[in-house]
Amino acid sequence: MVFSSLLFLFLFLPAVLAIYYCSPWRMKNLILFAASLVFYAWGEPVYIVIMLLSTVTDYCFGLLLERPKLSDSKRKGIVVLSIIVNLSLLSYFKYADFLIQNINTLLGTDIPLTELPLPIGISFYTFQSMSYIIDVYRRTAKAQRNWLDFGTFVALFPQLVAGPIVQYSTVAEQLRHRTVDRAKFAEGVRRFTIGLAKKVLLANNIGLLWNTISNSSPDTLTVLTAWLGIIAFAFQIYFDFSGYSDMAIGLGLMFGFRFNENFNKPYMAQSITDFWRRWHISLSTWFRDYVYIPLGGNRRGFRIQLRNILIVWMLTGIWHGASWNFLFWGLYFGIILIFEKWLGLKLLERMPRWLRHSYALLLILIGWVLFAFDELPAMGGYFSAMLGLNGQSLWDTESWYLLYTNGILLVVLVFASISNRTRSRVNTPYLQLVWHAVLFLLSIAYLVDATFNPFLYFRF
Repeated sequence: MVFSSLLFLFLFLPAVLAIYYCSPWRMKNLILFAASLVFYAWGEPVYIVIMLLSTVTDYCFGLLLERPKLSDSKRKGIVVLSIIVNLSLLSYFKYADFLIQNINTLLGTDIPLTELPLPIGISFYTFQSMSYIIDVYRRTAKAQRNWLDFGTFVALFPQLVAGPIVQYSTVAEQLRHRTVDRAKFAEGVRRFTIGLAKKVLLANNIGLLWNTISNSSPDTLTVLTAWLGIIAFAFQIYFDFSGYSDMAIGLGLMFGFRFNENFNKPYMAQSITDFWRRWHISLSTWFRDYVYIPLGGNRRGFRIQLRNILIVWMLTGIWHGASWNFLFWGLYFGIILIFEKWLGLKLLERMPRWLRHSYALLLILIGWVLFAFDELPAMGGYFSAMLGLNGQSLWDTESWYLLYTNGILLVVLVFASISNRTRSRVNTPYLQLVWHAVLFLLSIAYLVDATFNPFLYFRF
């Protein structure tokens, strides 16, 4: 089940909201937990066992960490064991076949693949569970003794399958004490509607252009067509993922939770360092707090800091998928960030604003090519097309046709990507109501006639 489905919008969500608000406070987390299990099990009933196993394991480990008179060595052993269990589950389902394929290629063996589908959301809820255990180990959070509250934290359906990654410390108090008034609920509805429109009206439509271009042979693409394609992909992945985050944050508000922001106009960045402060903020924050800083951060000299940055960005790439292109994508940004940290930012500060912005966008678009193609020959072919090395001209009639037929949409996407993410420019309450109602109705009209189109980040 996805947020942008008629089943969710007109059956699941209204039913859960009605039951939730008609129930006493002591029942609300139970209702959310049960609804989250139904939501997750709708498409993959078998894999709910994996999520429950992770939940029960970390709940028990959290209690063990707070046992009195437990030595530091035993506490460290518990947290290490918890991390091993979580990463083993994630690695088996996400990386086993990738490892087997590479072993078979290198050694000429014929080890059979597991061919198991990736459980939806496993990368997100695994990281959430690990953050809880690490926080309890560090004594920055107390262990949750109520199994239902902890289960609600892990399984909460608004952000279960594609984030934002919620650290336990940000919602611990909200699990027991949260309120929803009319203004907060209305804010949630508006935020959800904006996210729905981003996904359905913008991401899905510009995705058609990307699909048309990416499904063509790179040898046939002109320079203009290739650049138009990767620009389309950049817009698609932004509006798809930020749209999901907006919907998740909006749903959280409807149930009394306030999640941290996950995007802040990333394509307005003036550097790659700035971009990663604006893009998938919850993931960057997680790696900073639980990997980069524990490794020593920037406190132990140049070489250690260099190592730490490369480790973090290698892991960031691998987190997105079991494929070499994601590893290259992560290392690509890691190397750029190292360059900016020691030399590049000083140079960028001397440049005009428009030139800094152009520099950032160019490197971001190159990065999206690494991200989009999991087959290295296809990736290389697309780069060749972008550089005009495939024997094609700068443009042809098809290039101009694609630009002409998508021109208005591209203009809308540019303005939508730089506008305020949470507040409409329409100031009066009445006009805001009309604006969001129009967006919702247009989205529904599109969904009625559309095929199933899941969020891109579901596969991560």
